[in-house]
Amino acid sequence: MSTATELGRLDGAAEVLPDPDFFVYSYVRKEAVLSSQIEGTRSTLTDVLEFEAGAERRSYPRDVREVANYIRALNAALARVRAGQPISMSLVQDAHRILLQGVRGGDDEPGQLKSRQNWIGPPGSSPATADFIPPPPEETPAAMNHLVSYIESDVSSPPLLRAALAHSQFETIHPFLDGNGRTGRLLVTVLLSKWGVLRRPVLYLSYFFLRNREEYARRLQRVRDDGDWEGWVEFFLKGVSETSVQATATARAILALKTDHEAALAQSMAGSRVGGGQALLGHLFHTPVVSVNEVARHLGVTFPTANSLVEDFVERKFLVEITGQKRNRFFRYQPYIDILARDQMPVPKGERTSRS
Repeated sequence: MSTATELGRLDGAAEVLPDPDFFVYSYVRKEAVLSSQIEGTRSTLTDVLEFEAGAERRSYPRDVREVANYIRALNAALARVRAGQPISMSLVQDAHRILLQGVRGGDDEPGQLKSRQNWIGPPGSSPATADFIPPPPEETPAAMNHLVSYIESDVSSPPLLRAALAHSQFETIHPFLDGNGRTGRLLVTVLLSKWGVLRRPVLYLSYFFLRNREEYARRLQRVRDDGDWEGWVEFFLKGVSETSVQATATARAILALKTDHEAALAQSMAGSRVGGGQALLGHLFHTPVVSVNEVARHLGVTFPTANSLVEDFVERKFLVEITGQKRNRFFRYQPYIDILARDQMPVPKGERTSRS
């Protein structure tokens, strides 16, 4: 089946969801986790959702802030292109600045093009043993300006081809001292959104790159060494196709879950509680980690009413209490998170490829 067909199915599956925005919300976070895991972070989707909700049930991995930054950077870049702004050096540098704010790499000139030579290779490598040495600092501004110009001027080539070529070139330039991989993967999503490949940004390639990270690095290197653009584009399109299939299955599983849980509430709840239960269920698809106070505020009900609804959802195993406390408790919508977290993979520590 063609890549275009799989993309069409994903587009259709996302649009028939009762509220496609909750799918986008969740997939942005899933992409942030997977993209960061390629760089060796240990945070999970559950960590990120609980961290965003303000749940303090335990100490979080230090790198959870890296994932949170990725979400902020991606959303900021998407907002700019939706507002009609072009892909520019300013957009790329601002995204990079947000990515590295207050986290690992934050001392390596976030938002600024590299001021010293970097290289690509396994941990402990040096320029003498590196797999690849990107353009030197003095050539980086011109190389990036050429790339940005290509992105904005080539309107005749198919969008997926343009995205594949742009991503390969960005990773080859390696314009920053740190965070190049995350920035480059973020830009793929921004470009596909800008060029209207999908009506909503729900195609994220980080899981494919993570699962095939050795081939990913090898394909990029073959472009640099041998000019094997055809092999790289074929690999990239395979990723688009496989990711589309996976995302379509996820969208359908979420729709089935929502339908099943709505039906269960309608059959067993009585009177005004039905409306409250349905409202809480809908809210959980936007905010799958909640406190009773937050539920009360969102639904506009008293704390006892919100607490009763939450306890009902716990009995149904819709919600799981995560703090182990009697007060200030937080709960997560476990069946929904389980669907989203299916594609998480452990990443060996130290698997970072950019060195400076």
